[in-house]
Amino acid sequence: SREPDVPPEAPLLFEVTLLEVRDGLDPQPLPPAVRLRLGSQRRERGNFHFARGDFASALRSYRLSLRALDGPAAAPPGPEEEEELREQRVKCLNNCAAAELKLGRAEEALAACEAALRISPDNGRALLRRGQLLAEQGRDAEAAVVLRRALELDPASKVIHTELSRLAKRQSPPSST
Repeated sequence: SREPDVPPEAPLLFEVTLLEVRDGLDPQPLPPAVRLRLGSQRRERGNFHFARGDFASALRSYRLSLRALDGPAAAPPGPEEEEELREQRVKCLNNCAAAELKLGRAEEALAACEAALRISPDNGRALLRRGQLLAEQGRDAEAAVVLRRALELDPASKVIHTELSRLAKRQSPPSST
């Protein structure tokens, strides 16, 4: 029962040596409620990183969330759980797209938007972002179709109106004065 040789508030430095790296185990079948909880926790961790500007860590967390949501099920989900799993997947995919954009990876962001739209074809956020990405790629006709669909779903959105106006200005020939 002697006092430690290190003062109580002294900073400590530890050196750790990595001895081995193993591939992750195959995901274990989990009940739908556990998959939802894990997916939500990992998505929230991604949001934490995203808010701090650590987009690579955010993207890793969103992908881990998707793995939890898509992992093997110990039992089939009920209708409400299936709907919640679907909604969580779409949120994660939208967040992946946002992180990919911040990392300057437009193709990957577009792929994430398209994956979200395969699950939820009327997801306004995915439609808007997909339209913006198509416009950035110069695919104006496709972008206009997607943005008009987004506008049908959310007619009050100023962002969608702005994007459509920007596209219209690009497509109209310059007036000669």
